[in-house]
Amino acid sequence: MTSDNLSPTDTTQLDGVSPHLDRRVFALRFTSTARGARLARRLVAVRLDEWGVSYGTEAHETVVLVAAELATNAVRHGHVPGRDFHLSLRVAVGLARVEVSDTRAERVPPRPGELSGPRPELSDGGRGLLLVDALAERWGWCPRPGAPGKTVWAECALP
Repeated sequence: MTSDNLSPTDTTQLDGVSPHLDRRVFALRFTSTARGARLARRLVAVRLDEWGVSYGTEAHETVVLVAAELATNAVRHGHVPGRDFHLSLRVAVGLARVEVSDTRAERVPPRPGELSGPRPELSDGGRGLLLVDALAERWGWCPRPGAPGKTVWAECALP
């Protein structure tokens, strides 16, 4: 698992896998509420199934969990009153990339090496990015291009 500050629009890896072939994109804005995060998770699950990553498969469950964690973090830590978060899902042969953008620039996620705290298992929360780190091939964050805020992204392998 690695992380770097690639731009959220950098699709080098996606293009390297399958340039302009079998690429699917889903993008939508959601309210920065628990309901918005649930809807984002459900729509990612439906879209993956429509694209051939079937319900119940390990790949489907992994991408949906990563999307749910990133959306929940956008609601909990990136919420600005009156502002939504944006989720995009891109699927190419062998790779799914989830990006979640919020408008709160001053709250940035830690780097993967900064994730382990003294005893994270004793806390009530804060394990979302640990899950993302464990499940994703790569993840990271970068400033949101052309707008205030940040984009957190993760890439998951597909069979």
